[in-house]
Amino acid sequence: MRGGLTGAGPTPARGTFQAAITAAAVLAALTLFVASCATGGTGARDEGPAHADAVAGGAASAAALPTPTPTATPDRREAVRLVKDDPVVSAEVKRELKPCVADEYPVDVSYGDVTGGGAEDIVVNVRTCSDAVGVGAYVYREADGRYKNVFKAEEPPVYAEIDRGDLVVTEQVYEKGDPVSNPSGENVITYHWAANRFAEKYRTHNDYSNAVGGEPTVAPEHS
Repeated sequence: MRGGLTGAGPTPARGTFQAAITAAAVLAALTLFVASCATGGTGARDEGPAHADAVAGGAASAAALPTPTPTATPDRREAVRLVKDDPVVSAEVKRELKPCVADEYPVDVSYGDVTGGGAEDIVVNVRTCSDAVGVGAYVYREADGRYKNVFKAEEPPVYAEIDRGDLVVTEQVYEKGDPVSNPSGENVITYHWAANRFAEKYRTHNDYSNAVGGEPTVAPEHS
């Protein structure tokens, strides 16, 4: 009788024990599989972060390389540095080239094609901090990866700008006793780039009227 019961199969208690062992084994295998996925055992999960790191590293390396000057026109701060490092600029102008407030320099910077080169030319006007009088005007042209000074005017008050592909320089004229705010007139000189240099194209002289609301008298002078 006892032997028959033994041969018939496991007792309920023994079956329950074996089921618990099987469940524990499955759970352990599942835990090991999940752990292997998280730690890089499968490869599919690893390839995403590894690819991102490679892109970031490549971008950092590219950013560290110097950018050629012709494809990166200097900004305002770099234009100031051009003038400061330029041996052609007078010491008087360089003394005026200092921040008026915080890091704001008294300069006007404009860009455009005035010499027919492949890159934009840079026109820099240096002014005084106190009364904004132009003390120097310069044109920088890109050549062989560097910017070179191709024009300067340092007779204050002076101001240069680009007008329809030419360089227009305005020089205010003072007579004895004229205050800075009230010049007697101005010379407007137009320069055209030819044969690798600026040549005067024509000039106009304007006499300012001293009458209130008076219009300036224009006297063109062609060269």
